[in-house]
Amino acid sequence: MCEAFGKFITRNQLYRCYVLSIALYSFQLWFYNNVPMSYHMKILDKMQRRAAIYILGAFKTSPIEGIEAIAGIIPIKFHLQKLTRRSQIRPFVLLTNHIIRDLMDDLPNLSKKPNPHSVRSLTNQQKNIAKGHLIDSCNKAYDIFPFFSPLSPEFTPGFRITDNFSDCFLLI
Repeated sequence: MCEAFGKFITRNQLYRCYVLSIALYSFQLWFYNNVPMSYHMKILDKMQRRAAIYILGAFKTSPIEGIEAIAGIIPIKFHLQKLTRRSQIRPFVLLTNHIIRDLMDDLPNLSKKPNPHSVRSLTNQQKNIAKGHLIDSCNKAYDIFPFFSPLSPEFTPGFRITDNFSDCFLLI
């Protein structure tokens, strides 16, 4: 147990608050779609194993999955995936005139002309060349927030979805 800043902190809290935040600072630079991550993941796995052994005071030969479970630490790969999902939602809470929002904007804005530098204007080959967190976030974010058009013909008055075969049942 540690005494830090006059407050009692457990080893687990120390690992989560300090070590993880320092180790995963700006992880978006190397953790995005289709990037070889084996080198970084080996280092992070080794760090997490040492931290779990330190938290519990366990033997070095103990299995890592069991130590992580008892220590209350999720595997580092799942932790990175959780942080990535959260960071993909972050641009959508920015102001509408923010530069990142302007680059990622997939919906044409009627009040101004389209941005020629937006991700939407890139070809697939250019997107493959310009790999990065912004391109990956833009591609995955619209799976989270699908495109919604209020002027779609499905929303016009009088348009209803009808069931032509309401008396038939299909057993699967």
